[in-house]
Amino acid sequence: MARTDHRTMRRVLRREIAGTIGLLTDEHDFRAMRRYRTFTFDDHLTYLRQMEALLRTRAAEGTHTTLALFDPEEYAEFCTATGLDPDNPASRTRFTAELAATGATVPYDGRPLTDLVPALVDEAVRQATWEYASTLLARLGPCPTCGEDVGRAALTRASHFLTRILDTAPAGNRHLVCSVSGPPETLVTVLHADQNTEGTTHLDEAEALEFTSVLALGLATNSPGGLVMRTTAPGTPDRVYGWRLRGNNLTPLTAGEVFDAYCTDVESGELISPESDVDYCAPPDLGDQETTPGHHH
Repeated sequence: MARTDHRTMRRVLRREIAGTIGLLTDEHDFRAMRRYRTFTFDDHLTYLRQMEALLRTRAAEGTHTTLALFDPEEYAEFCTATGLDPDNPASRTRFTAELAATGATVPYDGRPLTDLVPALVDEAVRQATWEYASTLLARLGPCPTCGEDVGRAALTRASHFLTRILDTAPAGNRHLVCSVSGPPETLVTVLHADQNTEGTTHLDEAEALEFTSVLALGLATNSPGGLVMRTTAPGTPDRVYGWRLRGNNLTPLTAGEVFDAYCTDVESGELISPESDVDYCAPPDLGDQETTPGHHH
């Protein structure tokens, strides 16, 4: 009996797939979907297991599948806006096709869902952060004194800073974190800049775009914030550098300040013991780039 059960479940799933699978990544979202009669799964773990089996089958058949984050609230809004019946598998397929075009997605590459789900959630957070930062930058409008677009000038400045940081960084893989605190919330963005043996730096474009937008927002709104970079290369200790966002500028932290920033728990303010084999360094001064477009607004 169990076998036919599984087979039926898989048939049900296959009907709802259009090259992209909308995945309910957490228990809360899964429960929200259970209010629809045509959604036939009882528990999240079974659902994920069936999903995994289906993905493996599709991969074995040579079918490429993309995973998207399925958000029940967005789905309900989509159905209201388009006049579709939410309790209908065809509506879910329509929504998933929409997600494939506009939402956060990751390709299914054979990794277990336990690895892919966090990657998908990260991607969704990154996209949301970028959209949010971009919207706020666009709202800043022109500078009252010179008429220049404040957001655009800040983006130019932020990408200039990023280029300078990567150009002056020691060889190896660089991991950058930028945080900008402001009402209504603190934005945190991460960028991986890895060098190959020829010394060419590889950046993920989406990551770089999000990173630059958040940094630009901090610069344009004079928000408190900071940027930390950790470099890793074989045979040398990791190095950690830091800058403080100050006004329209990035000012280097001293080695001691970098140490303090890195070895303090953000939540509690408690000290965290420093890692062995890590050097806390003062970064090269990036110079006040007033020669680049823009000035203190």
